Amino acid sequence: MRDQHPAGPRDRHDPSLRILPSDSGRTRAVVLVLHGGRQHSEEPTRSWQLAYRRMVPFARSVHRATADQHTSVWLLRNRLRGWNEPHRHPVVDASRVLERIDHEHPNANVVLLGHSMGGRAALRLAGADRVSAVCALAPWIERDEPVRQLAGRRVLVLHGDRDRTTSSDASAEYVRAASRWHPDVRFVPVAGDGHAMLRRPGTWTSLVRRFAREAVSSDEQRPEATGGIS
Repeated sequence: MRDQHPAGPRDRHDPSLRILPSDSGRTRAVVLVLHGGRQHSEEPTRSWQLAYRRMVPFARSVHRATADQHTSVWLLRNRLRGWNEPHRHPVVDASRVLERIDHEHPNANVVLLGHSMGGRAALRLAGADRVSAVCALAPWIERDEPVRQLAGRRVLVLHGDRDRTTSSDASAEYVRAASRWHPDVRFVPVAGDGHAMLRRPGTWTSLVRRFAREAVSSDEQRPEATGGIS
């Protein structure tokens, strides 16, 4: 049976990945999309779960927005639903995919896009080699979250001011702390919306599309690693 998943077919080498390839057949940039989850859970992540499905429209929209920029969009489904400190399983999973991107597209500009727990993982991995930009949507931010890995990266944090799952105030404070290391870190509140990003979907999508286009089109030198896992 043909795979009808809206974010594209499963990758034949890794069923946890959906890859929307560059329309030109040449990949100059890769956007890696990371979904949310739970603080503690060793249940497997399923493709029908909302945390994962929520990122499908963003993956498709970013792919359309960057179609003329030789961009491939990779949507990762984590093995497990939980962060599971100290294992940080989403960070481990995303790190594995970044290694594959580096192998298959060694000159590509890499942009990370994550929601909630995926936003936290994306921010943690900002220092990985050739990651040039991170967009975190309603990220889960804990006290003393590391920020030094953001140096030299373009970072956008979006957070709804009615979010009751993760803290908009924590995101704003995180950006203030990060801006001491690099000025290209921005916080944008989304008025009237909560964690699921359902009340103002057009606002979220527009901001993400604009950020992605700017990030993948950057001709700046690819950054060196500054400590990808914290």
